[in-house]
Amino acid sequence: MNATELPAVQDPGRVYRRLLGYARPHVGMFAVGVFGMALFAATDSAMAYLVQVFLNGAFADPDPRIVWIVPLGAITLFLLRGLGDYISNYFPGWVGRQIIKSLRRELFSHYLRLPTAYHDAATGGQLLSRLTYNIELVAEACTNAVTSLIRDSLTILGLLGMLFYLNWRLAAFVLLLAPPMSWLIQFVNRLFRRYSARIQNSMGDVTRVAKEALDAHRVIKVFNAEQFESDLFERVNEHNRHSNMRLIRTRAISNPVVQLIAALGLAGVLYFSISQVFAKQMQVGDFMAFLTALLLITAPLRRLVNIFAPLQQGIAAGASVFEVLDQPLEPDGGTRTLARARGEVEFDHVDFSYTAEKGQVLSDVCIRVAAGSTVAIVGKSGSGKSTLVALLPRLYDPTAGCVRLDGVDVRDYRRADLRSQVSLVSQEVVLFNDTIRSNIAFNMTDASREAIDAAAQAAYVLDFANELPDGLETRIGERGALLSGGQRQRISIARALLKDAPVLILDEATSALDTESERHIQSALATLVKNRTVLVIAHRLSTIEAADLIVVLHEGRVAEQGTHAELIARGGLYAQLHGLQFNV
Repeated sequence: MNATELPAVQDPGRVYRRLLGYARPHVGMFAVGVFGMALFAATDSAMAYLVQVFLNGAFADPDPRIVWIVPLGAITLFLLRGLGDYISNYFPGWVGRQIIKSLRRELFSHYLRLPTAYHDAATGGQLLSRLTYNIELVAEACTNAVTSLIRDSLTILGLLGMLFYLNWRLAAFVLLLAPPMSWLIQFVNRLFRRYSARIQNSMGDVTRVAKEALDAHRVIKVFNAEQFESDLFERVNEHNRHSNMRLIRTRAISNPVVQLIAALGLAGVLYFSISQVFAKQMQVGDFMAFLTALLLITAPLRRLVNIFAPLQQGIAAGASVFEVLDQPLEPDGGTRTLARARGEVEFDHVDFSYTAEKGQVLSDVCIRVAAGSTVAIVGKSGSGKSTLVALLPRLYDPTAGCVRLDGVDVRDYRRADLRSQVSLVSQEVVLFNDTIRSNIAFNMTDASREAIDAAAQAAYVLDFANELPDGLETRIGERGALLSGGQRQRISIARALLKDAPVLILDEATSALDTESERHIQSALATLVKNRTVLVIAHRLSTIEAADLIVVLHEGRVAEQGTHAELIARGGLYAQLHGLQFNV
């Protein structure tokens, strides 16, 4: 299944039971809410009973106590109704927000632990839509919809009980309406669930297009693509509107149909009840109480039909969330612990492919990297360089062969221990909307201020940070937007240096630096790579001429390997690449 698609079929009952499982720790608070719902529901039946007492006591069989009993009863009734209304809304609402907090925390945590391949196939907009919009729909299903479902169902049951108490024959006639009502509700539910899934998919598209446009606003401006992006957004926005209108149309049609069925039943009841009143078989007070109870049923019945739309939306949203939560997490690895590796790396007959359709990305790659040495991996774009180094920290696993660290298959190590041995500086710099210091010390909470300052100094971060008003405490904006590309890259390098891992991966680490900054970084790295294994990916061959070993990849295979001098003398692919860059 595509990572961004909703599951085709999931049992709604199973999904909803799973959602309600998140309420189990808060069953006490929810029980208080149910008490409030029962109290609220009882007031409607009590209202019909009060009408009966008033009319019979005032007209059919006059009772002087009615003068104070009925007004006092009305005040008491509405006080209890208000109390029940408050309890039935507040306590389930509290439980609902706890469910959403737990579900959102679990989903976000699951996102972080999903395999890299899943994130490659998914779109950020769809993932964000599930975390925000879809889970809010779950909140609606778990709070307002449940509250209305229980409260209005109890109200209808209470009023039906009152109807049977007043006149069981007429009440039995009313129950003849149940089969067509039940069929209608089931039919509408299926439509609601279908349209809700489409709405959530279209909302994911709206989020995706908007996020892409906001992230790429500079490119859009330079290419004068504002209208192009507006047209693209209009298409997905219109699709979302169209899907919502189908849901609204279904809801709008269902209400009048329900009211028509209820009106037919009411007409029949009025005919038979008035006939009984004329025949002296029914008192006026009983008739009015029966009519009051019957009319009071219509409001909770209408609300009950209306809540099926958000209920089905919540179930569809829950299905989309659980589809992600049921995705397998990346493997924990083996049980072997590793405090600090020596840094010997070996790729042993490694094959790798992302999908069968895309074919092999790496084929029979064999490379041996001595501990403490610097190995450069070069080749044309798409030759598999970045994919190869991503196998070492197990962002992916090879489809054949194995990757070893210190002679041990990396899959045998505990995942956390393995990744603590590797630092990465990628050509795609990732920074967070925080201070420079916090970005350098990312997840290294035990790092001292002195160590952070030293890393910043070594990566030439202090050169520009000292010119800022708050120095290393300066906030850098979303994705480091307030800094230049070279400054962002230096922070990324400082972060990797602070980690002080025995293996360092430099994937185009100096690509965003100007010539002077690159010279400073190369000088710093020359000292800092001592006693550390370094895997360097570079397009500019001038930066890796001093490497202990240069490996040339071509179409996923090792074409040649050796030192710079050896490869130049061989006159092969490396020599050709070198000649193209230096016009030799």
